[in-house]
Amino acid sequence: QVQLVESGGGSVQAGGSLRLSCAAYGYTHIWYCMGWFRQVPGKEREGVAAIDSDGSTSYVDSVKGRFTVSRDNAKNTLYLQMNSLKPEDTAIYTCAAGRPGIQSGGYCTYPANYWGQGTQVTVSS
Repeated sequence: QVQLVESGGGSVQAGGSLRLSCAAYGYTHIWYCMGWFRQVPGKEREGVAAIDSDGSTSYVDSVKGRFTVSRDNAKNTLYLQMNSLKPEDTAIYTCAAGRPGIQSGGYCTYPANYWGQGTQVTVSS
């Protein structure tokens, strides 16, 4: 059974940093494109950052230069380092994994096959 488990969310003041982790269980994620999504109540879920099996990355414009997505294949873990956080970054962040392939705007090419449960990030002004 495949599981993605996020951790690292929390509350921080504007300008602060958080690092999210997404541990993958039940499969070897090295061949997958993995990504981070976020959603605010009442709004559509948006892609934030993605990283393909070859290490290629993609970001939504609003986080470029502030967020960094990475993966540790030995640990089967995906990360999202978030710096210079802004109140508008407040959302539930969820990790996902799918077939290899990446596109611009913070998305993997193909719809995700697996999703985590989400972790709350709250940035106060």
